[in-house]
Amino acid sequence: MLLEVRGLEVAYGGIRAVKGIDLQVAEGELVCLIGANGAGKSSTLRAICGLLPARAGSVRYAGADTAASAVHELPRKGLVMVPEGRGIFAQLTVEENLSMGAFARDDDGIARDLERQYETFPRLKERRAQTAGTLSGGEQQMLAMARALMARPKLLLLDEPSMGLAPMLVAKIFDIVSEISRRGVTILLVEQNARRALEAADRGYVMESGSIALAGESAQLLGDPKVREAYLGEAA
Repeated sequence: MLLEVRGLEVAYGGIRAVKGIDLQVAEGELVCLIGANGAGKSSTLRAICGLLPARAGSVRYAGADTAASAVHELPRKGLVMVPEGRGIFAQLTVEENLSMGAFARDDDGIARDLERQYETFPRLKERRAQTAGTLSGGEQQMLAMARALMARPKLLLLDEPSMGLAPMLVAKIFDIVSEISRRGVTILLVEQNARRALEAADRGYVMESGSIALAGESAQLLGDPKVREAYLGEAA
């Protein structure tokens, strides 16, 4: 397994946001984590990449405990996150943001990868000299994803990539997520749009109140009456 989470607990003061969950992501998989607001999904991602301390449990990436690495070292090892809210550098240009994604690299493939991002996200190429903070919400999400890809991730954590976007842009973002997966990048996707996430993913986990309530193949979860009623807006 590329990612193994065992007994993970995350707390804010006395409140347990994540209550001893287990999850796995194999190399090459696209796995989604769905659930309502406040279920603990984003806290789980933040703990996986070291931005939140785990109160208990372990996170192993590529066979090593992530607690043994400083947070800034994990992207160098291929564990990269696109946070909720995008987190772009608003005062820098599009191209400067993309260059920041490769800050830890010293190989000769950076220019080639930059052009590949422009091929994947042609709208960014049109706006390469534009200040990132002036982009639309969808364009900023594309920029955040492209910047993460500049780090050449082995495991890409995506936190709510469709949040706040118009339906047409949501479809475009999920097309890009699927394309990234087909290129061989392993993805753990946190997403409130349960139907889109499950349709894109190989497997899924359903999180409720800090715990994993259901897990299985995406097709299985799409057909589960509880999932259909609670997350897909369908009658059981």
